[in-house]
Amino acid sequence: MPYPNEHACRLEEPGKYEKFSRKNCGEKHEGKCIDVIYGIKSGKSEIQALRYKKDVWDEDDARAHCKSRKGKFEAAADEEDSLKDGQEIRTYEIDSLEVREAGEGKGKKIAGHAAVFGKLSEDLGRFREIIEAGAFADTIKHDDIRALFNHIPSYILGRNKAGTLVLEEDERGLYFEIDMPDTQYARDLMVSIGRKDISQCSFAFRVEGKKGEHWEVDGKECEAADAFMAMWDGEKHKIIRHVDKARLYDVSPVTYAAYPQTDVKTRAADYKEMNCTTAEEESAGAEAMADKPDEEGALKGRALSLARQRLNFK
Repeated sequence: MPYPNEHACRLEEPGKYEKFSRKNCGEKHEGKCIDVIYGIKSGKSEIQALRYKKDVWDEDDARAHCKSRKGKFEAAADEEDSLKDGQEIRTYEIDSLEVREAGEGKGKKIAGHAAVFGKLSEDLGRFREIIEAGAFADTIKHDDIRALFNHIPSYILGRNKAGTLVLEEDERGLYFEIDMPDTQYARDLMVSIGRKDISQCSFAFRVEGKKGEHWEVDGKECEAADAFMAMWDGEKHKIIRHVDKARLYDVSPVTYAAYPQTDVKTRAADYKEMNCTTAEEESAGAEAMADKPDEEGALKGRALSLARQRLNFK
């Protein structure tokens, strides 16, 4: 995913390495610094990626240099793109999804729960998640939210601002009712729900700022940076993210339960890339340095700073 303040050039896939280190201004081209990311495995290192500071490199020059190195280029994200990147999707099997008569001459409704509170999710990639009661209390009052089929905007089913989508939190979770439009795709969907061919609902959301989530590792509450460190320290941990406040984009009956899309996995992978030594301590082929308290604190600080930056935290 794009980085907010620098263009990226991926030369090797990051998944093949055990850890990473970064050398600031590790290379120069026409007098401009290029930061170098080294991938390290079995004590050996090689260049995995290049970073071009946005305030030094314009996009065209960075793209041309990356092409000369036969890399995969990603331009730096602007603020709008970063917000979009933070969107996540979850899917639940909903036994209460049903079609209802809306009343004489008023067509039909579909109703169910798009999210369930207090339920531990499946493994989302080194962590699990719990949606807390109250997480959607503000967004369903103030935001413009849609009901879609399969998250496809052209298959619009309802909208809260139009009064055709009702959203509320109850004891179980996020409840919705949709006044179904008189369209062919909506009629087909109601038939499929009635036959139980479609029984799952999904919702698209984004955690709202640094107070929108809290983390725990092995039963102890911690900061996001500590959770990210635990994901990559080689030990087995029970890592849980609690979603306390979220912005809701849409709710959607879905044909297939797609693998959950989570920005957290990307944030943690970003931390893994940033888990690096200083420029003075790094050189190509350098091995991982020994753990020291001050270095650990610096890593945690960089990790937390990156996590906040990726989710537009202030």
